[in-house]
Amino acid sequence: MTADHPSVPPGTPAHHESILLDEPSTADLRAKVTHAWREFARALADRLAALPPGAHLELTLDPTASGIDDAVYSVSIEVAEEGGLSARAVGNATLPQGYRLDRAAVADMVALGWSPPGVLAGSGDQFGLHCAVDESSRLAALLSRTLRDIYGAPHPAFLVYVVVDADGEPLPGEPLGTARSEFGTGREIETELAEALTGGSGADSEVLELAERVRTVVSTMLKSDSDRVQVDSDGDINIRAGSAMVFVRVRDNPPLVDVFSPVLTEVEPTERLYVKLSELTNRMPIGRLYCADDTVWASIPVFGRNFQPTHLMLAVQVMTGLADELDDRLHGEFGGKRFFGEGDKPGRGEHRTGMYL
Repeated sequence: MTADHPSVPPGTPAHHESILLDEPSTADLRAKVTHAWREFARALADRLAALPPGAHLELTLDPTASGIDDAVYSVSIEVAEEGGLSARAVGNATLPQGYRLDRAAVADMVALGWSPPGVLAGSGDQFGLHCAVDESSRLAALLSRTLRDIYGAPHPAFLVYVVVDADGEPLPGEPLGTARSEFGTGREIETELAEALTGGSGADSEVLELAERVRTVVSTMLKSDSDRVQVDSDGDINIRAGSAMVFVRVRDNPPLVDVFSPVLTEVEPTERLYVKLSELTNRMPIGRLYCADDTVWASIPVFGRNFQPTHLMLAVQVMTGLADELDDRLHGEFGGKRFFGEGDKPGRGEHRTGMYL
């Protein structure tokens, strides 16, 4: 039986802060997201340097996962026959009203090194840039900053990429950090989910109830059978994440899937703790941190109406990494007990279950 997770509406940051320009001394979550972007940029630089002539690489901010409707923010790179790299970035001509770049964003694009649409030969209505292959590291950093700071990608996990040769055939290679390949494991999981959620019998099969759909998504992610997913007496799915526990709960009214974790229990609520949680929440890509009932909670909601499996996949991926990282850091600063912290502050006779996956 799990503790009742307080029903506090999770919030989202009002703006996207610059990640790659941050100082290394910034707080926990910002450093974690910064690390993810740096790993992505490093992997992208390696991939660009190894592409053969005629190859094409495209990176897109997933509109479904990021909630940007019909707006498609993307950058692409093509390797010229003579060996140079030609990059393009989407401009306002192809973006719908409400999602177009304002003057400040256009100025930021130019400051990063992009030429305005139409300036470079063949760029058309897109921003353009040319560089040599030996400048792949600089180009990878520039593309990362464009996706993060200009187009608003909160984390590389929200990116989808495709790499093809001159004939349009997929090129194998190492993954680009946490970004998802159109032809890789992430796409395979989505295909498995699509089949599982329709019972493998096509679009005419009966639509599964939300709770069953959620179990199917989690079990597919964990490479396990749906009936073997650990569910406690409250009906919550339990996922072990290092020293933390992540719960997935389906709510009926309104239809909602809550991915949450009691990051620390038996913690003393202080003004310093509240300030810390507020600062960390503002730096999180999605979700919220708060303190209630002497417990620090982390929560990421997923809408149950018009349920999208990829939204739940992202929430679980972010939360499992977040909770395991946060409980250690916050425990070192504020004490309390981690879910699986055997040597932490002694409890007061509470009952805590340990469900392992």
